[in-house]
Order: sequence, then C-alpha cells, then structure tokens
Amino acid sequence: MSGKVKILILAGGKGKRMNSELPKALIQIRGESIIRHLLSSIKTSGVDARPTIVVGYGKEMLMKELGNDYEYVIQEEQKGTGHAVMVAETTLKNLPAQAGKTDHVMILYCDHPFVKPETIKNLIEKHIESEDTITLATVKLPDFEDWRSIFYENFSRLIRGQDGKIIRDVQFKDADEEEKKITEVNPCYFCFEASWLWSRLKTLSKNNAQQEYYLTDLIKIAMGEKERIGSVEIDPREALGANSKEELAILEKFAPEL
Repeated sequence: MSGKVKILILAGGKGKRMNSELPKALIQIRGESIIRHLLSSIKTSGVDARPTIVVGYGKEMLMKELGNDYEYVIQEEQKGTGHAVMVAETTLKNLPAQAGKTDHVMILYCDHPFVKPETIKNLIEKHIESEDTITLATVKLPDFEDWRSIFYENFSRLIRGQDGKIIRDVQFKDADEEEKKITEVNPCYFCFEASWLWSRLKTLSKNNAQQEYYLTDLIKIAMGEKERIGSVEIDPREALGANSKEELAILEKFAPEL
C-alpha cells in the first residue's frame, strides 16, 4: 500500500433518538457496544493499527470504555460531519514522527457497525491504486421495500453521467421526485487524499437548513474542480446505521449474519 493511511471514526454524537443518555457509540448490539463491532473490523483489516476517534458527548465515558489503543480528538460542539473532520486535522497532521505523514484519510462512523474488514481494505486499495482524490462506498438497492425503506429518506442519491462516473450527490431533502427514485445511495464512507482534504475543509460552509458543515459538500467541490472520484459498491447491510430504535432493531436482526 502506497502512503500512510489513517482511519478517522466520528463518534461525537448522543443517542437522543434512542431515548438513551449514553453516547451513541456505546449503545449495544448483541451485548457489545456498537463502536466495538466497527473497531473489530478495522483491526482485522490491518489498514490502521491505531485509529483516531472523534469524541464529544459523554467523551470521558467513551474514552474510559475503549482504553488507550486509539488516538482521541475532542469535538466540544457538534456542528456536523465536516466539522468533526476539521477538529481532527491537527491531530492527524501531528502524529508522532515514527507514524509517518498521513497521506490518505478514511472516514467511518461509530454507529455503522457492519462494515466488513474486506470492504475497509478494498476501499483504500482502490483509492490508492486509482490515484483518486476521493473514493467512496456506494450501495445499489433493488428497491426501498421492507428493511431497505430506511435508506429512502436517510441517504443521499448518487447521480452518474453517461460515462458511468459520479457527477452529483443529492441530499434527499433537495432531490426532486425523479431523483428520489434513484436506488444508488451514499453511505458516506470516504477515502480522501489528505492534502486535498485539509485545504478544502477550509472552504466548507454551514449555509444550510441544519447550520452544519457537511462532509458530502466536498463531493460537489471535487466535481467542480474536475478531481477524480472513484467508488466501490458494498452490500447494503454494511451501510446500516443506528439513528433510531427502529433502526437499532434492524441491526439486531442482521447482527448474527455478518
């Protein structure tokens, strides 16, 4: 693998829609905290022996639970996914000399526990081999029926041109009726070329309905600059996250199968 790869896990949120006072990362599936499932896959992948975790709500509890095997970055205020990566920039740029310079950054999420080790490895390998500025995982669904209905409003749509390349990422709330029918969705698992990422994070705006910095806005920026954007298709179950008790029940259902 060419260049130093660091994995950044976003884990600053509170499980408020779970009716829980726990940090979302510590909500359990099958008797184990949700973030532990992800950390296990990262360890097995061999991509990053010491991932960096962005913590916020309940940070002391989370850091105590996980121990000293990780780098921690504190996000005092939760201002979106883009902001979480912003606060990690200094840490990832200033890791101990023996760790080497960070050339590529992979972004994953504490509440998406079913990403497979093979996917983590494949995503970064495709990113490096293709020399893409951004490589993202994509999910192609047959439909939005049954358990797949949770993808309908929660995931943005990926629009491809006639050459098959991604040309737009459209948030559900911004999509027209035809775009909402598109069944290729974006779980937001990204690999970035690090120097490009650091420079473009500074250009993000929170001029949106949520008043937050969106990591997905970097896709639009990269497209405007005609940067190379690659993708790797993954199993829909690997994209499942826990944003509500209903979604947690679906995770519980699939936990034995993955």
